[in-house]
Amino acid sequence: MTLSGRVALVTGASQGIGRTCALRLAKDGAAVAVAARNQDKLNELVSEIVAAGGKAAAFALDVSDEEQVKSTLKSAIAQFGKIDILVNNAGITRDQLVMRMKRADWDAVLQTNLTSAYLCIQQVIGSMLKQRWGRIINITSVFGQMGQAGQANYSASKAGLIGLTMAIAREVGSRNITCNAVAPGFIETAMTAVLSDEFKQNAAKQIPLGRVGSPEDVASAVAFLASDDASYITGHVLNVNGGMLMG
Repeated sequence: MTLSGRVALVTGASQGIGRTCALRLAKDGAAVAVAARNQDKLNELVSEIVAAGGKAAAFALDVSDEEQVKSTLKSAIAQFGKIDILVNNAGITRDQLVMRMKRADWDAVLQTNLTSAYLCIQQVIGSMLKQRWGRIINITSVFGQMGQAGQANYSASKAGLIGLTMAIAREVGSRNITCNAVAPGFIETAMTAVLSDEFKQNAAKQIPLGRVGSPEDVASAVAFLASDDASYITGHVLNVNGGMLMG
């Protein structure tokens, strides 16, 4: 699976799944625009990619800010000439039982996790249509498929990404652009590191493969969907959950 000559943009790339996806896409030959709020972490990531012989550039971006999304993605396209692969990975949680959930926490999660994906797609779609090739990959979640108590906002945003994925797939399929989603299950990241060991052990017992996933597991799925090997797959949700949810 070579991505040589391709340009990828990954949001939420400063840590966790986004960082690992950027490293994997670069390893497979793509030039990578990495975007997130933490400029220092992005610079470290770019240095790592360049040191390994890849090509990358960092773009400070708060995806919840529409004007920042527009200006940053325009800058990325101007620098690289195009965006072939878009990975909408940026996401936050603001967990609370629905009866206590503040409207501001609902809005923040929907804006960051769902609205930003629509905004990013809107900015790169012209480039993809022009060259009649593109890969849009939205990082959703198993909890967008099965729900999770205390995460009404997060689950709604991730379920929304699945609907967005299918709608975009139908809109642009005739132009050789695919749009798919990857739905991770329990993945070992900074977001899950705060959970107790007991919680993690109990979670692992619910997973048929008997272990929590790694960011590399997710990155492998993203790299596949970005490649020509996945050229006849669109509107699909690829589960990376160790069997936590089937069917």
